[in-house]
Amino acid sequence: MTTTDPDEPMATEAPPPANPPVAPSEAPSPQKAGPRALAWQRRRRSAARFWQRYRTHRAGVFGLSALALFALIALTAPLTVGSDVQSVTDAPGRPMESPSVEFPLGTDQFGRSLLGLVVWGSRVSLLVGLLAAVLSVAIGALIGITAGHFRGWYATVIMRITDWFLVMPTLVLAIALATVMTRSLGTIILAIGVTTWPTTARLVRAQTLAVESRPYIERARALGGGHWHVMSRHVLPNVMPLVLAQTTLIISSAILAEATLAFLGLGDPTVVSWGGLLQDAREAGAVSAGKWWYLVPPGIAIAVVALAFTLCGRAVESVLNPKLGVTR
Repeated sequence: MTTTDPDEPMATEAPPPANPPVAPSEAPSPQKAGPRALAWQRRRRSAARFWQRYRTHRAGVFGLSALALFALIALTAPLTVGSDVQSVTDAPGRPMESPSVEFPLGTDQFGRSLLGLVVWGSRVSLLVGLLAAVLSVAIGALIGITAGHFRGWYATVIMRITDWFLVMPTLVLAIALATVMTRSLGTIILAIGVTTWPTTARLVRAQTLAVESRPYIERARALGGGHWHVMSRHVLPNVMPLVLAQTTLIISSAILAEATLAFLGLGDPTVVSWGGLLQDAREAGAVSAGKWWYLVPPGIAIAVVALAFTLCGRAVESVLNPKLGVTR
């Protein structure tokens, strides 16, 4: 039997802790993001900052809105006009009718609706311009990075070839390639892509030389980083903003080049494009006959898309290179 000292204070029940312990399975574990998650977080923050700066450029926002509209028109063309609009035998109207309620932009020399042809031709013109620009920028970036990295005799030879392409008229080279090869969209894309890369190569090589002169490149090499590691992990991410801006600028030139080649009769005659419509109008004598509705719609479409890509390219270039200043 135990006794208690009357002078000793009685033990009272301790109050429950403010934060009662929870089971290990219920305890909130700190989120330890891995390297890949951190990289995606940085990319999202960079994209948010890019868009915040980009939308301050009114011209760039206008160009982006115009491109979104044309892209929507091109993607929905099979639903809005259908592929039957290209049919010559089932043409709904008379040859070269003036604009009317039934045919808002008139008809071509076969009686086909020019509005439907312009909408359907946007698919080909935008696709050729985009793929040709991607091919051109890919060639230019590859040559520019390798020439800036390896230097020596390789850089000397490759840059002399680049200089030769720079002094040669691009359109003449594209016409020569399109003449000796089969008439198809692939030929047009190849002809434009392999003749418009020298400017990109020059810009990327200059940027590569600037990047490789930085101290962290020397540390990467001292730690055992090879050529591929340096070019892919350090040089390429730093030149990608320049490549992106150059791509948006080249797309407009590629669309104009495709229209020029198609106008000269070097495009694929089996597909409808804006340049092909201009070539058809020339063959039909629309200029001398005063049939303006045959020439104006595809010409305006080419001009608006080229201007939109140029405005987007300038805005992207200004955002990525603050030294150029802000253009409203």
